[in-house]
Amino acid sequence: MAPLSNLATRAIETLIHPYTNLAAFRETGPLVLERGQGVWLYASDGRAFLEGMAGLWCTSLGYGNEELVEAAAAQMRKLPYQHVYSGKSHDPAIELAEKLKEMAPVPISKVFFCNSGSEANDTQAKLVWYMNNALGRPKKKKIISRMKAFHGVGIGSGSMTGLPVNHMDFDLPIPGFLHTTAPHAYRLAKDGESEEDFASRLAQDFEDLVLREGPDTVAAFIAEPVMGAGGVIVPPRTYFEKIMPICAKYDIYMIADEVITGFGRLGTMFGSEKVNYRPDGMSVAKALSSAYLPIAGVMINEAMYQTLLAESRKLGTFGHGFTYSGHPVAAAVANKTLDIYKRDKMLEQVNKKIPRFQERLRALGQHPLVGEARGMGLVGAVELDADKRTKRQFDLKKGVGAMAVRLAEDEGLIVRSIYGDIVSICPPLVISIAEIDELFDRLGRALDKTLDWAKREQLLAA
Repeated sequence: MAPLSNLATRAIETLIHPYTNLAAFRETGPLVLERGQGVWLYASDGRAFLEGMAGLWCTSLGYGNEELVEAAAAQMRKLPYQHVYSGKSHDPAIELAEKLKEMAPVPISKVFFCNSGSEANDTQAKLVWYMNNALGRPKKKKIISRMKAFHGVGIGSGSMTGLPVNHMDFDLPIPGFLHTTAPHAYRLAKDGESEEDFASRLAQDFEDLVLREGPDTVAAFIAEPVMGAGGVIVPPRTYFEKIMPICAKYDIYMIADEVITGFGRLGTMFGSEKVNYRPDGMSVAKALSSAYLPIAGVMINEAMYQTLLAESRKLGTFGHGFTYSGHPVAAAVANKTLDIYKRDKMLEQVNKKIPRFQERLRALGQHPLVGEARGMGLVGAVELDADKRTKRQFDLKKGVGAMAVRLAEDEGLIVRSIYGDIVSICPPLVISIAEIDELFDRLGRALDKTLDWAKREQLLAA
């Protein structure tokens, strides 16, 4: 192993790196990235990488967008910071809230700004509890998400998340957060079960959980239109059409987590539109500013807003907020991002690219290591199996997915390994069709090398 650079050593000794084996990291060190342009990143040692994950599902407009840089600089010069507490406000936040209300696929009354998807979903939980207290329903507080869901890493949002690695030894989930069956057909559909029959069974699982807990105790249901960090899991057809009537029947507030799927990722402005989900409220973040600055939004309906008014009259204030809620510079960048989506007809561009992306993705399903290649829009994943025929998984401790990601880096490609030896792919929306082909060429070579390694390690089925 080559000696670590000064930057790498400093990173080891100063930073805690999320989602990293901190012990192994002390030996391997970081990949230090210093600049980006378009869909390309450049490391401190001069190597170039095709960015296959849009950062963390978020840099939709790629790197080096001067319009976003200038929007930030101009706002910095004008009003670099101001909070929106105690009745104060400013143009960038007002304009951004107006745009989001206009764009939303369902009626939205108000927008609360925060800094990340985790904060947005934590806020969703608090608002649901607050609403039910205002309505005189103090027992109606439980929130249901799905196994394999990812909704963040706060105490509330981390409890909504349905991934073991986010719960183990963090004492999560806390009471009041429940998880129904994941809509993961590859792992959970029965032999011969049609897509719609699988959706019906999932809906029945959900209703059975509500009835076991007691409908008067269940407050909300939260779902990603397409699951992201849980494995890019696409719901079966008619899934949301079957879930929504159950929520209506038991007066369960429906939340769409659009943190990954919002702003064009699936070929529609919001992922909910693509999967026929009509929620009561929505969480947005990531591509809202193309990740150039942290900003997120909680979008609520009029019924929710009326309960906030009622409690504010009773208590004298709305006691929730963050120092950087609606930060003027972040809001200015988000406004410019939304302007670019509209001006450049981003949805049209994305829909022209989706067929090639999905064609190349599905072709990876023929690879000897790939149990399933799946996705929607410009997001996808390949699930790596030890035995394609039986769907037998690798021992997760062997780190096959992580090895595939390391070998992809050797090919000049950044992708991500997520729980269950799944390799996810989520390029910037501005990627060209030629760059899509380059991405999958590099990933294919990395999977070939991973297969050779797995054979040497005797990890495959006999």
